[in-house]
Amino acid sequence: MNHSATMSTAAVSGNSLRARWNLVASNLSRWIGHDVLALASRISIAAIFFLSGRTKVDGLLTITDGTYELFRSEYKLPLMPPEIAAHLATYAEHLLPVLLVLGLFTRLSALALLAMTVTIQVFVYPDAWPTHLSWAALLLYLIGRGAGVLSFDKFLKLA
Repeated sequence: MNHSATMSTAAVSGNSLRARWNLVASNLSRWIGHDVLALASRISIAAIFFLSGRTKVDGLLTITDGTYELFRSEYKLPLMPPEIAAHLATYAEHLLPVLLVLGLFTRLSALALLAMTVTIQVFVYPDAWPTHLSWAALLLYLIGRGAGVLSFDKFLKLA
C-alpha cells in the first residue's frame, strides 16, 4: 500500500469515528435536553440552599441562637445588622428553593440566590470560590434559560 492510500484509509477511519461520535452526541442532546437539565439544576441547587437553611432553625422556622451568633461572628456583613441578615438569609434559604423546585418565578428566585452566592463569596468565604462557582453556573443556567416545561412557570406562561 502506498503512502496516499494509507492516508486515505486513515482519513476514512477518522471520518467514520467522528461520524459515530457525532451520532452519539446528537442522541445525547435529544435525550438530555433543556427540560431535563433545568429540572436537575433546579432540584440540585434548591437542595443545597434548603438544607443550609434547615441548619439555621429549630422546628419550622424558629431561628436558633447559634444562627444569630454565626451572623454576629463568622457571617458578618457590612451595612446590615446580624439579626436582620440572619432572618433574611434563613427565610430566603427556605422560600427560594421551594420556588425553584416548583419552577415558580424561577428566573427571579435563581437571581436572588445568585446574589446570595456572590455575597457569601465576597464577604464570608472568599476562598470557597470553586464551590460558589459551581452554584453560580447552575443559577446562571436557570436565569438564562428558565425553568423548562416541567414547571409552574410554563403552566402559568410566566417564562
